[in-house]
Amino acid sequence: MKTKPSIQPLVGVIMGSDSDWPTMKASADACAEFGVPCEVRVISAHRTPQDLSRYASSAHKRGLCVIIAGAGGAAHLPGVAAALTPLPVIGVPIESKALKGLDSLLSIVQMPSGIPVATVAIGGARNAGLLAIQILAVNNPPLQRKVLQFKLRLAQESRAKNRNLKP
Repeated sequence: MKTKPSIQPLVGVIMGSDSDWPTMKASADACAEFGVPCEVRVISAHRTPQDLSRYASSAHKRGLCVIIAGAGGAAHLPGVAAALTPLPVIGVPIESKALKGLDSLLSIVQMPSGIPVATVAIGGARNAGLLAIQILAVNNPPLQRKVLQFKLRLAQESRAKNRNLKP
């Protein structure tokens, strides 16, 4: 888990436990794919609430633009982070043993009015990273061009799969 980037991070990737890293790594990888620096932290809404408060409330002052928060079980991390920051927060429900991540999904998606959290699929950390990139691309033409090239490549790959079908 890389924690000290060499340039100013724009995306914060946080998770409640290092056991979430195998899932959340896909968010960091998506950022790296587009050349967007990110920072990665383990911060628990339950075990280290003061650390979460400091992190989320200062994130915009430190230059972050988006926070991606992965959480399992009760999944409070994305919602609490969203309550403490003016930045967009993207929640990633982590698959749990007991309910296969459905508990996490429902916890993250059911935020009270005024505390929005964009929520991706259970285990959807790559999409969370891609959504963060698209948010950043709104006011960044070079990054937007990369997103458009990425979407073009996706379309080309889909068309190639269609051509390769052998009924």
